[in-house]
Amino acid sequence: MAAQSHYLPALHKLFRTRPVALLSDLRKALQTPSRTTVFRVLSSVGYLASYSHAGRYYTLKRIPQFDPRGLWHYRQIGFSSQRTLRATLVHLVETSPAGQTHEELQDVLLLRVHNTLRLLVRARELQRRLFQDVYVYLSAKPKPASRQWAERQKLAPPPAPKELHPARVIDILVDLLHHPEDEARAVCQRLRAGGHPVTPEQIETIWAHYHLKKTPHVRSRHGRP
Repeated sequence: MAAQSHYLPALHKLFRTRPVALLSDLRKALQTPSRTTVFRVLSSVGYLASYSHAGRYYTLKRIPQFDPRGLWHYRQIGFSSQRTLRATLVHLVETSPAGQTHEELQDVLLLRVHNTLRLLVRARELQRRLFQDVYVYLSAKPKPASRQWAERQKLAPPPAPKELHPARVIDILVDLLHHPEDEARAVCQRLRAGGHPVTPEQIETIWAHYHLKKTPHVRSRHGRP
């Protein structure tokens, strides 16, 4: 330890002028070509390697001011309280109420992480499910993953009603003539009972498409049942 102490003033001087440094910067500042010496000095005061840029940047542990997710960026160079990219991804997914997509992770980490996520799934440190054409990464633990999956589904807009066969469209329009006051749910139940599977959303879509509304004007035009 004492052997490294004479390097400390130069180390602190370097990090007073810049918050992050490359190995080449450290070697120059400490005036040593030895990689081992550099890391012994760094270890004596505590340091972090960047999770981005292949871990080529270093900072002292006292420098980063981490956000609530445990991340800190300096000019697109990312550092994490979890240290490694793998550990950071697991932490972000595990602590997310609704899991995370690659795009969501990319937005906060400022880099693409497809390959690392694939490795984490293969190692069973995370799991993933396909949701609306994208993968959602979830906790590896079954119960938290189920809660995340349920929350993710709540975030999604309801699916658009599927296009109906013309015969079903006619069924809906004919039913409106006979029952102009009924709501979509009642129409749906009646048509399903007759062997015509439709949803209330599909019925309302057809009404909107043909600008049909159940109003006194409609009743007077078609007569009362």
